[in-house]
Amino acid sequence: MIIAAGGGRRIGGPEALLHQGEKPLVSRMVDTMTESGCAQVVVVLGAAAEQVRRTTDLTGATVVVNRAWGTGVGSSIRAGLAALTDDDIEAVVVVPVDMPGLTAAAVRRVAALPYPDALVCATYEGLRNYPMLFGRRHWPGIATLASADVGARPYLLAHKDQIVDIACDAVADGSRIDSPELMALYGLSVPEQRIGA
Repeated sequence: MIIAAGGGRRIGGPEALLHQGEKPLVSRMVDTMTESGCAQVVVVLGAAAEQVRRTTDLTGATVVVNRAWGTGVGSSIRAGLAALTDDDIEAVVVVPVDMPGLTAAAVRRVAALPYPDALVCATYEGLRNYPMLFGRRHWPGIATLASADVGARPYLLAHKDQIVDIACDAVADGSRIDSPELMALYGLSVPEQRIGA
């Protein structure tokens, strides 16, 4: 599941419109998730959803639009979980779109335990971050507790003894793009002709 719904107040435009060179970052993230072996890729859009659908090739992904995206990432997690209707899916890997240093290798590490009762978090320098894996048995609790801009954090704190931490420092960069300076560092832009179009 790729969370790409935020309005990107701190970066000057919706996160789903971020481009790295000519390619939308959300397309790169779909490629990363596919390369990692995810059987289904769900993209949760929100801010500028119609622009993204018009200007980005999301072929092969299940696209969900979170109309309540302004309430925070919790509503996007709920929308993404609700789209996973196949009973054979035992776990979901969750990533944000604004993490350009994420790699398929990191996703594979976190997804190595795709069991219904698993909770897995990538770590960078010992700190928990994305990607995260939520086993199916945890989905109802996560959906219930996911709130505002902290997403699954309340549920994870309540179940911290069950979380398996997987170090991903050697295979990925855990930076989230939350400033114009980081956008410049990673060569990211929000194409001007698409802002507000």
